[in-house]
Amino acid sequence: MAEARADQEDRLDALLVQRVQLSGDARAFEQLVRRHQGLVRAQLRRLVHGDGARADELAQEVFLRLWRKLDQFRGESRFSTWLFRLAYSVFLESHRRGRLETEDDEAALEQLAAAASAPGLKLDLARALDRLPRMERQALMHCAELGLSHEEAAQVMDLPLGTLKSHVQRGKAKLREWLQAWKEVA
Repeated sequence: MAEARADQEDRLDALLVQRVQLSGDARAFEQLVRRHQGLVRAQLRRLVHGDGARADELAQEVFLRLWRKLDQFRGESRFSTWLFRLAYSVFLESHRRGRLETEDDEAALEQLAAAASAPGLKLDLARALDRLPRMERQALMHCAELGLSHEEAAQVMDLPLGTLKSHVQRGKAKLREWLQAWKEVA
């Protein structure tokens, strides 16, 4: 049932994209923005450590770039995967220009911490995530928090699939090791 809904959502995206590409349909573009702006902003907010204003600024750049580059979407992946990749590219470009104050991102911190039940566990999880290398945090964020498949996350992060999987596995292994004490308490 969820798969059928996802297929239906993908077909709607494809129809909207086609309308924009063929005729510059501003209403179809507006629908695409409304359908995806929440997840794009959430992705960017995590990448910029919860700075909502900065995430909104980057999201505006993403959707401006989407308008200019939508003709480059070829349908070889899901539209949402392509859009997450575009958002990640905007983030990386901004980061390279030195407009971000820090190199680390909070990746899966918010969702994983929210899933933890004990306040102490949330704090320990946040600290453990902070200790992860940036690429491991970002890989976990895209897979665990945004729900992308490994293939989609690899596309978004512009990494070979095996590299992405390695980042995810290493990150998970480190978190398990660092949070082992909580397993013994439970």
